[in-house]
Amino acid sequence: MTALWIVLAVVVVTAVAVVVSYNRFIRQRNLVQESWRQVDVELKRRHDLIPNLVETVKGYATHEREVFDAVTRARAQAAAPGSTPAQQAQQEGVLGQALGRLFAVAEAYPELKASTNFLALQRELTETEDRIAAGRRFYNANVRAMNTRVEAFPSNLVAGVFGFHKEEYFEVEDEAVRSAPTVDFS
Repeated sequence: MTALWIVLAVVVVTAVAVVVSYNRFIRQRNLVQESWRQVDVELKRRHDLIPNLVETVKGYATHEREVFDAVTRARAQAAAPGSTPAQQAQQEGVLGQALGRLFAVAEAYPELKASTNFLALQRELTETEDRIAAGRRFYNANVRAMNTRVEAFPSNLVAGVFGFHKEEYFEVEDEAVRSAPTVDFS
């Protein structure tokens, strides 16, 4: 009879441990999804600022059509829904490069650099880039925690049984793209 109670106690403790681990996975998965949504909001804000920036620069540099088209194409690709974090990072990298070329064009026009509209847009874009970077750090920290749980023993057993998997980091591979475009209008 004592052996039966011991077996029953082991089964109950194991069941409680599985339930607790499952609930932690659910909380972690929801935190990863929430943090991605925050990054996505900032990316959309960035995408919304770009057409205004392009139009402002167009007013001063009408013959730079190729640069404007590149920025517009890159923005359209980056704003397309349904991308994974890795795909989004790649698309944002291309957009960052195109914005760098746009700011390089702006350097050649002193009147543009003095435009209050351009300066305000530049300031908003810089603030948005800072918020994207903060959101990316928060998202990647949550992904790291989730991935650690998925790989660590004994939670990896629960992950395997219930189909929890590693999440993708949001990072840019190219070092030149990793940093926001820096522009000095002084």
